[in-house]
Amino acid sequence: MKIRKLIVSQRSTLTHRKPLSNFQLESKQCLSSYTEEPELEGFSQFIDSLKNYEKSGVPKDAGTDSDDGFDLGRMKRLMTRLGNPLSNFKSVHIAGTKGKGSTAAYLSNILRSEGYSVGCYTSPHMLSIRERMSVGKMGKPVSSNALNCLFHSIKRSLNEAIVLENGCLSHFEVLTAVAFALFAQENVDIAIIEAGLGGARDATNVISSSELDASIITTIGEEHLAALGGSLESIAMAKAGIIKHGRPVILGGPFLPHIDRILRDRASSMFSPIVSASDAGARTSIKGIGTFKGRPSQCCDLVIELDHGSQSSIELCDLNLSMLGTHQLQNAVTATCAALCLRNQGWRISNGSIRAGLENTFLPGRSQFLTSKEAQKLGLSGSTVLVDGAHTKDSAKALLETIQTTFPDSRLAIVVAMASDKDHLAFAREFLSGKQLEAVFLTEADIAGGTSRTTSATALRDCWIQASRELGIEVLHNRMTRYRELFEDNFISSTRDSKHETIVAAQNSLSDSLRFANQILRERTRNELGILVVTGSLHIVSLVLASLNR
Repeated sequence: MKIRKLIVSQRSTLTHRKPLSNFQLESKQCLSSYTEEPELEGFSQFIDSLKNYEKSGVPKDAGTDSDDGFDLGRMKRLMTRLGNPLSNFKSVHIAGTKGKGSTAAYLSNILRSEGYSVGCYTSPHMLSIRERMSVGKMGKPVSSNALNCLFHSIKRSLNEAIVLENGCLSHFEVLTAVAFALFAQENVDIAIIEAGLGGARDATNVISSSELDASIITTIGEEHLAALGGSLESIAMAKAGIIKHGRPVILGGPFLPHIDRILRDRASSMFSPIVSASDAGARTSIKGIGTFKGRPSQCCDLVIELDHGSQSSIELCDLNLSMLGTHQLQNAVTATCAALCLRNQGWRISNGSIRAGLENTFLPGRSQFLTSKEAQKLGLSGSTVLVDGAHTKDSAKALLETIQTTFPDSRLAIVVAMASDKDHLAFAREFLSGKQLEAVFLTEADIAGGTSRTTSATALRDCWIQASRELGIEVLHNRMTRYRELFEDNFISSTRDSKHETIVAAQNSLSDSLRFANQILRERTRNELGILVVTGSLHIVSLVLASLNR
């Protein structure tokens, strides 16, 4: 079945004209953030009380490399107080700029397909803090009851540790410790651990070489520059800090040559065997787009030959991946290389389990097309809606490539909200220089860390205006007199008279932004395929998804 059969055909429903300035929502439904389960109220309040932020607005999701006061010894002492939970299971540690969560999900599902009990610790979460910790053979988030019981069983130890550390223990450190304690309590066979912002000075890096089976570094990119030393080289050094003495490291990539050298030099100094997921031993291709288990999917071939032994080689033809794009295929290759590496160490992992694990992996908010029912619930009936947490230049490029591969003839309207520590201008340039954009609505969404980390809609709009000028692209924005004349004095259907200039507008309300963008897109595209894209951060995506789960 082709993917287009999943998409409801778009027909204009604008039978009469409405002034945009007075446009009313089709329903009284508003987008709202997810409220944590009542059973976890005590745990959530405890964790939230530990949050601490730098004056710069970069979160001390402390215990990450953004925390200048981080002390790994502090984390080690906390582990001792909790009975050294890491000694109860083996771990795979994952760092990187992009692709950590997807790689962790792929590898976790491969191991679960073989029947192992797996713990998986990732961040951030979309709807509930429980999503950061999945346990067992099914891969479901820890239950509210199990997390609540664990918290109360170790709360005294946590409070004692906070006092002994003069209140320095933070949100990320304590949450990481709780995850490790959970995995020990649940007797997992292996844990897949995603690092925070960096690696070397991250709370998760408390894992010792004797507790580690492999490290993975997915990609190196220019994100969190201020927190990680200010250069691509310093970021690479931070990520390379998870490489442990004598333990193999899987390098995802591809990396720039000098970055690749930094990673390899670190591995060499630690006597760590290197497995490369982007050299000539890994060959992939995307053969087409279709559906698999009711979701859009890409049909791929994947061949990996790490050496000439059958334990280090695999060939998977007609592999169906529900996470779309070449970047997700590369994440699948990285996870597969890690699985082969574990197999070489004695873990029982069949080729069939690798296929099943890859094909059963899906993460919300990563190139996710909403169903027609979900779009209808948002008041966007008959629309094709894509949500993706892209928030960097590279991830914006990857998203556009995915859309181009999936729907090459589509036209786009996008709704964007971003955190204050992102490169808004580079993000805007990437989108504007890609596919034809019918409309861009810049809005706001609460960002973890408070309002200081939320970029205002007007500031985002000004970045898009600047980017359009730099690229020589004409836009019609809501600081222009002609925009006001067109949309305040006339009607939405007048967008057909705007010579297909890209409409750029700041709108504080996410709910309004979705509806305005959708109306403009449908009016302009008529019977052609248009896609409404919600992007800029996982936070705006989580708001949309939370509204579907109210």
